[in-house]
Amino acid sequence: MNETELIALLKKKDRDAFRIIVETWQTMVYNTAMGLLQNAEDAEDAAQEVFIQVFESVSSFKEESKFSTWIYRITVSKCLDHLRKKKRKKRFAFVLSLYGKDNGLMIDPPDFFHPGIKAENKENATVLFKAIDQLPTNQKIAFVLSKIENLSYREIGDVMKSSESSVDALLQRAKKNLQKSLKEYFLLLDL
Repeated sequence: MNETELIALLKKKDRDAFRIIVETWQTMVYNTAMGLLQNAEDAEDAAQEVFIQVFESVSSFKEESKFSTWIYRITVSKCLDHLRKKKRKKRFAFVLSLYGKDNGLMIDPPDFFHPGIKAENKENATVLFKAIDQLPTNQKIAFVLSKIENLSYREIGDVMKSSESSVDALLQRAKKNLQKSLKEYFLLLDL
């Protein structure tokens, strides 16, 4: 069964088509979510939300772009929603801590490990992903889609609804920002 037939069946709410779509794109969705959210549990939640939205809104897919591009867009959107919710929770937790009700909420999250990282590279990967997490949102999205998901500039532009030159500019700024923050880290190691 080709992708067009699969999408047509999904538009009819065919559960077998949905299962095939989940099996086909779950790794891509999860890895993208991990790169953006940097937390396995959050990435799993986001991935579930992505596929629920795919099932519920497939009728709005106009087939003007690739199906995978549409799924990437939903994934990025769900991850950004999740990050916004998390920031609101942190702000609320901070307000609570000011009043002495729950000081324990303001701890650093534990290091996370992306599933594609080899054991011997985990320490460096943790530092890199923390630096990626500090990038402005659009730079972070472009960087994750380029360097972790290996999408072309054109594909990233389709996902982000921007031009290839805009993607290039975002990636250049992301690289400069990462070089700065990682340079500081490695200078500290030499002390």
